[in-house]
Amino acid sequence: MAAVTRRRFDPEFRAGALRIVKETGKPVAQVARDLGISPYTLHNWVQMDRLAEQYNGGGSDGSGTLEESEQEELARLRREKAALVKQHAEEKAAWEKERAELEDERDVLKRSVVLWVKEAMGR
Repeated sequence: MAAVTRRRFDPEFRAGALRIVKETGKPVAQVARDLGISPYTLHNWVQMDRLAEQYNGGGSDGSGTLEESEQEELARLRREKAALVKQHAEEKAAWEKERAELEDERDVLKRSVVLWVKEAMGR
């Protein structure tokens, strides 16, 4: 059985295929068939492009800048996150301290049981 070679597409070809899908509104499968590529490949390109636009777009107008209300909300959320991170760290430290105390208590109880058993067996 011969090894299947993987086709590579240059960025210009990808950009052209994406532009055709966006501008014509044709189904991805039809555009892929017209270009002679797998519809799965073109679908992946379209998905990656949409994710890139969402990630890079930012604002509701797609310009990448935030409106004042969005900036205020972002600042509020960042402050809230910082407070939660600080609270979590404090709670974690308290839990670690309590855990250490409980482990010490357990160890003392284990030793006392061993001594009690030795004393009971010695009599």
